[in-house]
Amino acid sequence: MTARELDAARIHDPALRAAYAECRRLNARHGRTYFLATRLLPIERRSAVHALYGFARRVDDIVDETASASPAERAAALDALEAEWRGALRGGQVTDPAVAAAAHTRERLDIPARHFDDFLASMRSDLFVREYATYTDLRAYMHGSAAVIGLQMVPVLGTVVPREVAEPYAAELGVAFQLTNFLRDVGEDLDRGRVYLPADLLAASGVHRDLLLWSRRTGCRDRRITAALRDAAALAQEVYRRAEHGISLLDPVSAPCVRTAFVLYREILTVIEREGYAVVHRRAVVGAGRRASIALPGLVRALAARAGLRTERPPSSGKGAGGTVCESVGRAEGNEHMRGDPR
Repeated sequence: MTARELDAARIHDPALRAAYAECRRLNARHGRTYFLATRLLPIERRSAVHALYGFARRVDDIVDETASASPAERAAALDALEAEWRGALRGGQVTDPAVAAAAHTRERLDIPARHFDDFLASMRSDLFVREYATYTDLRAYMHGSAAVIGLQMVPVLGTVVPREVAEPYAAELGVAFQLTNFLRDVGEDLDRGRVYLPADLLAASGVHRDLLLWSRRTGCRDRRITAALRDAAALAQEVYRRAEHGISLLDPVSAPCVRTAFVLYREILTVIEREGYAVVHRRAVVGAGRRASIALPGLVRALAARAGLRTERPPSSGKGAGGTVCESVGRAEGNEHMRGDPR
């Protein structure tokens, strides 16, 4: 399928094709939800999603997955990747496939460079910032780590309204996905020394970092933690409600992809609630069967939209909204913690 996607997107340079193919492999391996919904997009639009995901994954891996490296060493690695990115924007030589594919996608779809700048700035803060005092503080971080991912997707998906009308909803959807990730991954983030849920939200229920660490270490539950996590889920649901209207503003051939992502990610909150907010101890997972039952209606809608349009329009170069999503419903569970997903 990779060759067909690249042919449809008119990407013919062998080096670029290899770079996009690597990004697609990253998406398939790490982004279950993203890859599934991406499969609902028209074939010529998928490679751009893979490129944007691959770049975000590459940066996230530097920040999170080099556990043996010091913050200074990870900062140096991030400096090197950022320098290559900025060189790519000037037409310089590129060796990292994720950088090559993302820079090519940014140029051909005219995605504002500031969205990548803001993303890199938020990722850099993860090297040193371990918690957020207020939701306002967290929102400032999430602008760069999540909202801009939605904004990057705007030109890929296309809309039926001017871009500026759809962009706020795209940004909110990115934030909704990330709040869901933060709630789902409380335990794993504690292991990394981070608490993303804002301190003021936790304190309202009498929760603090030491209590979370005690619960993670001992496996014991605490009603105060449950109450705080319930409030965090309610906050995420509120953002989903604000974001949902934006789906109707999308190009009809893209809307089923984002609708599927929306429902799949929101379903994580349902699982968290059903499991009694036990995310300090284990990650909540939407089962393969449930993912399939959600994805199937999206596939039907996507096929119907394409049949209605016969000749698919290219993505609007300046108008769009969105989020992304993943591929094989029966795929083994992968690492999907990436903050950069309109996760």
